[in-house]
Amino acid sequence: MQVQLTDRQQHILWATVRHYIATAEPVGSKALVDEYKLCVSPATIRNAMGVLEKAGLLYQPHTSAGRIPSDSGYRIYVDQLLTPTDVLTRQVEHVLQARLKWEDWSLEALLQGAAQILATVSGCITLITMPQNNTAQLRHLQLVQLDPGRVMLIVVTDAYETQSVLMDLPKSTEDPPDLEVVERELQILSNFLNSQLRGRSLGELASLDWSQLDREFQCYSDFLITFLTDLSRRTQPPAATQIMIRGVAEVLRQPEFSELHQVQTIIQLLEEEQDQLWPLIFEPEGAGGRRVIVRIGAENPLEPIRSCTLISATYRRGTVPVGSVGVLGPTRMDYETAIASVEAAADYLSENLKLVQVRIYNFVTI
Repeated sequence: MQVQLTDRQQHILWATVRHYIATAEPVGSKALVDEYKLCVSPATIRNAMGVLEKAGLLYQPHTSAGRIPSDSGYRIYVDQLLTPTDVLTRQVEHVLQARLKWEDWSLEALLQGAAQILATVSGCITLITMPQNNTAQLRHLQLVQLDPGRVMLIVVTDAYETQSVLMDLPKSTEDPPDLEVVERELQILSNFLNSQLRGRSLGELASLDWSQLDREFQCYSDFLITFLTDLSRRTQPPAATQIMIRGVAEVLRQPEFSELHQVQTIIQLLEEEQDQLWPLIFEPEGAGGRRVIVRIGAENPLEPIRSCTLISATYRRGTVPVGSVGVLGPTRMDYETAIASVEAAADYLSENLKLVQVRIYNFVTI
């Protein structure tokens, strides 16, 4: 529904939302005059609030109480009345850079750390999905001889992961085998694998035709088929419901979650029904091409969170979304901080996962 507001009505809606976010108390005209020093009388503010109420942007929880924003009021606040700022974004990026140790931690530990930081900064439940590798493509492959007759295949994907498989080499006609010859053959095979497999998905590995192998390497054909079939089996995409969750205890202390039943349904959703939640978080692009997606109250299709706001943004591999960062909290949340935090975390993960990929690739090719 399109609502046309005057500048004064917009300003009063903005002030009402800000005051309610800060206090969790219904807002009256006197509070706005005292807090925001509006250059109008309380009667004028009451009239404007009455217009906003008729438009469905504010409502009174009780007849004698002040007014609080509706879902529609929050929507106009987010879409039209927020002033974007880079200050909050830079602050969140600084905290992430200072506390996360990309050189020492596993990817899962890094995402868990990022989720905890984001929960602390935003005051909301944080949800970060693991990178999805169902569309991951092979970036580099290397056969490494570990000891006579034993070899490891290391695979680097463009989804910021390495995979490896250990297997025995085919029996050599020489006993003992010439290790330098084997090393040279493995390097030639590595070059062949890279030329044939770079850019292919992991799922294609088991169905490739190896008839192009030179005659001198035919003895490796069955070995490679077994090798890559095993690798394909081991590297199936992770479950789409793999979500890092932090900040539940803090946000459930908010007055909006005072009813036990409501708390139980949210916790059940987070712990047992992530398959329903995941598609809401991992949405590559919002309406109008917006990267940060904000679902307020009844805009959420899942009943347990229809009194909440869910804010999410994707992090990417190049231009391809591979995961998502989200925060979940009451509709009475600090939208400026939450939106800036989500966007900053998504940008930070995109940039640093790219660096992890380069570092892994350089290590394998040394």
